[in-house]
Amino acid sequence: MMFAVVGGKDGSALGAGELDKDTIAKAYGRWAPVYDLVFGAVFDQGRRAAIAAAERIGGRILEVGVGTGISLPDYDRKCRLFGVDISEGMLRKAEERVSELGLSNVEGLAVMDAENLSFPDASFDVIVAQYVITTVPNPEAALNEFARVLKPGGEIILVSRVGAEAGLRRAIEHWFAPVTRPLGWRLEFPWSRYENWAERPHGVGRASDRIGAG
Repeated sequence: MMFAVVGGKDGSALGAGELDKDTIAKAYGRWAPVYDLVFGAVFDQGRRAAIAAAERIGGRILEVGVGTGISLPDYDRKCRLFGVDISEGMLRKAEERVSELGLSNVEGLAVMDAENLSFPDASFDVIVAQYVITTVPNPEAALNEFARVLKPGGEIILVSRVGAEAGLRRAIEHWFAPVTRPLGWRLEFPWSRYENWAERPHGVGRASDRIGAG
């Protein structure tokens, strides 16, 4: 099993200080009505890079943090999709999109915690998590769950902003953490956390460090 991160030090994503699930769910419930308008174009490049990477593997794909389902219509219809999100408000938007566009390749949508996925082991060929890892209270627990539900030989595709390891930008990220927390995201998330997780004995290695999403 392999994982790849789409994005880079100057990319965009979500995150802030200490997070809890109730704060996250409420924050994204508030974002739901305007999320596509505010973030659709901002995250378009990373979203398309993630979809392209997932389609190279194909099969059954799990989108964790599917949100409003903005990415679902862009997948090849040969791909079988399942989307989960912690926000009911976001999922209602996704359900409307699936219905309106007749996306028959979407197997289902469900409210679910990324740190406690309700799927059997080895259920999916690909796990896609766009701008999710920096929004969950325990990112390593979420990554462990991704690895658990991934089939042998599958791939985890992450889209994320990578925080600074040191210097002025790290200080700025730390300073802004209390401001961004109520919005549902964490700024401080250095690359070393991905590296440390990948080195643990869970059978997942790095396919690539950073795949250029800018």
